[in-house]
Amino acid sequence: MPQSGPALLLINPWIYDFAAYDFFARPLGLLQLAGLLESRGYTVHWLDCLGTAHARPGPFGTGRYPKEIIPAPPALQGISRRYGRYGISEAAFRERLSAVPRPAAILVTSLMTYWYPGVAAAIRLAREQFPGVPVILGGIYATLCPEHARRHSGADRLMSGPGEAAILGLLEEITGYHPPLPALAVQEDPDSLPYPALHLLEYPSYIPLLTSWGCPLDCTYCASRLLQPVYRRRQPLAVVEELLHWQDHLGLTDAAFYDDALLLSAADHLLVILAELARRGRTFRFHTPNGLHARLITREVARGLKRAHFATLRLGVETTALGRASLDHKLNPGELEAALNHLRAAGFSSAEIGVYLLIGLPDQDEAELITSIRRVQQLGATPVLALYSPIPGTALWPRAQACSRYDLNADPLFHNNSLFPCWPEFSWERYTRLKRLAAR
Repeated sequence: MPQSGPALLLINPWIYDFAAYDFFARPLGLLQLAGLLESRGYTVHWLDCLGTAHARPGPFGTGRYPKEIIPAPPALQGISRRYGRYGISEAAFRERLSAVPRPAAILVTSLMTYWYPGVAAAIRLAREQFPGVPVILGGIYATLCPEHARRHSGADRLMSGPGEAAILGLLEEITGYHPPLPALAVQEDPDSLPYPALHLLEYPSYIPLLTSWGCPLDCTYCASRLLQPVYRRRQPLAVVEELLHWQDHLGLTDAAFYDDALLLSAADHLLVILAELARRGRTFRFHTPNGLHARLITREVARGLKRAHFATLRLGVETTALGRASLDHKLNPGELEAALNHLRAAGFSSAEIGVYLLIGLPDQDEAELITSIRRVQQLGATPVLALYSPIPGTALWPRAQACSRYDLNADPLFHNNSLFPCWPEFSWERYTRLKRLAAR
């Protein structure tokens, strides 16, 4: 549909944190919204605070964001690390704002709850440039901490959870624009959504891809069900067509799956996608930054992953197979060993297989972590330490509150995994020792 409707400004804010790395990180939710709005005739202006060249490039389009050291918020004073703003400079943000015609509304996304200072800063500057223009905030922070976001973000309206139809209704109310198109039927047909607007990216080095939304599991530490209460899956051939579209139009061969449950019923989903790409003679290089369920890796799946050139393989194991069985429902005894055997037999090397291990969990003993790290190494894989962040609304949240040395309810800044908020006896020496062990 031609873009003749009202102008909208979509903003992906900065990251404000002690550490941040672009590991296949694209604002896919905002890109999907941009694609939807363009399909409805809106004129979309895109401002990505993280859309800049990496300060230190890594493999496959990953790398270090540029960082500007800034004072830490009062709540984080005394932390012996350098706080910073990751992404473009504030001057560059203002310059890009000044090039945008006055929009009818400003839509801002949000990711980690403890990154909200970047959200608030982006909204404040956008308001200075466009006084009186309504600001709508959505995303993870807006969904998990809605009351805090209402008080501190500076937005006029909040959209919590998935809400394609709701945002369209709100924009029609604000702008008075009613595109002559039928209502969305995303719940019934996930493939009714248009493709995300990857053409708006300044550095489109890989395809961020979702073949499903949500997760049927209910792990105690995970917010997937809070963010996407209904598990929905696309048709395999529709996924194939999207991959071919972006390869043809943007020349991309790398693709990162953002699914929470990519291997579920793989025989009639992922393996169908990979087989159809092979049948059409198309080659991609795939990455799984969100992690795969190890128990779902059969011999057939492992062979399919290897044939399809999966280059960044991450297994979401946490510590379940190694003594913390109540944490989630991903693994039974022996399943990790079987998965790694299948992957090695398919031709993956130890360096190619990364196993996520959560570190900083409530009541987690250092001896347990050491055992987990060594066990993964003995099984022929690479341990990847993933820092635990307490998430409001999850089953583990009450225990996190009880054992944290911070008041987690007082400020989302205390959810920051760099603080190790649920390790009462945390020390950087302790963490460094575990990192070195995992890197052996």
